[in-house]
Amino acid sequence: MNRHWLFVILGGVVEVLWVSGLKHSSSILEWILTAVAIIISFFLIVEASKHLPVGTVYAVFTGLGTAGTVVTEMLVFGEPFRWSKTLLILLLLAGVVGLKMITSDEGSKKGADV
Repeated sequence: MNRHWLFVILGGVVEVLWVSGLKHSSSILEWILTAVAIIISFFLIVEASKHLPVGTVYAVFTGLGTAGTVVTEMLVFGEPFRWSKTLLILLLLAGVVGLKMITSDEGSKKGADV
């Protein structure tokens, strides 16, 4: 895994923070932190997209963000656990991992040359 994929993963983790911030922020400081998280998240994804296939980067970013947000809502904010939601998130993650696995390094190199 190269540095650019780490940017995608870190961007997905930061996405969880700002999405949760959009729902739960109630003070000006929390809104500022949410805005900073949005800027950091998108900066990381833009930097990764300069060197990796954009479609795969976006799918991995949104998949990680979605799964992370659902898990965070259940563990931190007390949203009820549902097997159907968990199975659909696992299906989403399987698709993201599959997409990452079939993306060749050659495609990444072409993206880096552009």
